[in-house]
Amino acid sequence: MKSKRLLIGIIIALIVIICGGAFYMAQQKAEQKAEIMVGKFTKVLIEQKYDQLPSLVSNDSLKKYNYNKQSLVDKYTNIFNGIGAEKIKISNMTISKIKNGQYQFSYKLNLTTSLGKMPTLSYKGKVIKEGKDYAIDWNPNLVFPSMDATDKISFSEEDAIRGKILDKSGNELATNAEFRQAGIIPKELGKGDKKEKNIKAIAKQFDMTVEEIEAKLNQSWVKEDLFVPLKVIDNEQVKKITAVQYQAVDIRYYPLGEAASTMIGYTGKVTAEDLKKDSTLSSDAVIGKSGLERAYDKELRGKNGGKISLIDKDGKVKEVLLESYREDGKDIQLTIDAKSQLQAYDALENATGASVIMQPKTGELLALVSKPSYDPNKMIRGISQKDYESYMNDERKPFANRFTQRYAPGSTLKTVTASVALDAGTLTPDKTRKISGLKWQKDKAWGNYYVTRVSNVPQVNLEKAFVYSDNIFFAQTGLDMGEDVLRKGFNQFIFGEKLDLPFTMEPAQISNKNQFQSQILLADTAYGQGQVLMSPIQQAVTYSAFASNGKVVYAHLLKDAKTKTKDAISSKSATIVKKSMMQVIQNPNGTAHNLNGISPTLAAKTGTAELKQTQGTEGTENSFVVAFDTKKGHEFLVLSLVEDHKKVGKTATELVKPVIEELEK
Repeated sequence: MKSKRLLIGIIIALIVIICGGAFYMAQQKAEQKAEIMVGKFTKVLIEQKYDQLPSLVSNDSLKKYNYNKQSLVDKYTNIFNGIGAEKIKISNMTISKIKNGQYQFSYKLNLTTSLGKMPTLSYKGKVIKEGKDYAIDWNPNLVFPSMDATDKISFSEEDAIRGKILDKSGNELATNAEFRQAGIIPKELGKGDKKEKNIKAIAKQFDMTVEEIEAKLNQSWVKEDLFVPLKVIDNEQVKKITAVQYQAVDIRYYPLGEAASTMIGYTGKVTAEDLKKDSTLSSDAVIGKSGLERAYDKELRGKNGGKISLIDKDGKVKEVLLESYREDGKDIQLTIDAKSQLQAYDALENATGASVIMQPKTGELLALVSKPSYDPNKMIRGISQKDYESYMNDERKPFANRFTQRYAPGSTLKTVTASVALDAGTLTPDKTRKISGLKWQKDKAWGNYYVTRVSNVPQVNLEKAFVYSDNIFFAQTGLDMGEDVLRKGFNQFIFGEKLDLPFTMEPAQISNKNQFQSQILLADTAYGQGQVLMSPIQQAVTYSAFASNGKVVYAHLLKDAKTKTKDAISSKSATIVKKSMMQVIQNPNGTAHNLNGISPTLAAKTGTAELKQTQGTEGTENSFVVAFDTKKGHEFLVLSLVEDHKKVGKTATELVKPVIEELEK
């Protein structure tokens, strides 16, 4: 009997355990389903795929607040897209049982809006059983924690005013100006042939193609009565035309146009690539795309202001969710002189080249010119496909920055070779070399290679070597010094240094490798050929030593920047070289004699870098000139380059002459 009662007890216990286990498993499965549902809901919020919401929420909860599936999607889409919501993150997720078939969840949400980062939001909600599955028991608190069904979101934004870029005198190089934006009201175009005729007339008026206009009219958001922007135009281009209306717009404007575009750059709307590089940008931001607009973008851009508020049914502010005060961008004042910039650009005429003007005692850059160039105002207004292709197909590459591009400097570098040799004691001003003929080689080991010169001068000292720009004299001077002395002396200048300027620019180089592979390369380097590469800016900085008693003066572009210098050569050697450079102008045989008469204290050195495949063949020639005057009140240094000057028909010295004359006034 006892054993029978024991057996019955065991059976009952097993039944209780089995039922309890089944109940526990069912509860675990239910909780797991609830967790999955909350996970799906928050994932939709993070990914902003609001069209998936209706499948996750309870139908009864929507009816309770007079919503349907589409109005739910619209509410989330309009609110979160309207405030520029992005980078949504969910944290501190919890879920707990309330009673059978109901679970409570909570989480914290962070997001960034077009006004900045919103304070952390804390959410609570319920998951309820609906049929065999679970659904979110939706209510307006799940949009914003204190939101009621009749509440709305108010979003106001105040765009920061982009700072100006100014020249040294306060003249505007980049500013904000009001223009007119032409646009179409689609319903006013008419139908059929009439519509086609009107579109053709609009295309002709605004220098657009019919295809460009039709593409704008076919955008997904376009409606019959909405203004469809076409093009920003000058105020004088406003003309009454069927279906066209005009709106005032403030956009970036560049008064110097092509003359300064390579330096100043332009702005444009942020792209997906920009957002990857800088996560702090909003998707509708306007940023600097090139030049100084890009380099100083953060300072110029400022910070937009505005307010995101919860508004009740009576139109009163219920809660301010985020408020940000507008911070306008800062003005950037440069050392550039707008007048000199324009003159230097115009002086290059139809040449391909660059010019740099700096104050050799302070390092202030007065002009940075690259030609040909492009019109930045076209880029701002929306450049046509025709104009863009014209720029891209131009073999002279108008988007290239030639004042930062490296070139073989040619004979202008002889100034450096002479000063290094003078300091090393391997050259004196009176040392005369006997040179016969127009070509020379050190010995037969050079094979068919010769150093050539233009003038057959039999007795050459330093002054004559400068006047006639004698390659053989300087090649021999380089060989006399030897590689170690030459490299050490050259490195006292700026070779290998990265200059503190807001432009991408490879350092100046002496040679491709740390050592010359031959005596020929040493000789060629000494007169500015070989593998020497320097940008026009780097040349200007290097040659400042001859205008500043042997000190290299580093170039700077910001007006409030301090002058930075370093010792390169002795004051004595700098003076000797400067006097020889003055003779390059004053001597009738000098290569820069056409500058004679401008100023008795003007010094210059010309240069030609020949680019050819093999010796004895014709190659293109780049023409250079460096000129400076240190007379008080007229301190300046000009470095000008003309690519393939034979094709142009004028040398850099000839083209830059009016600029020097103006600087001397």
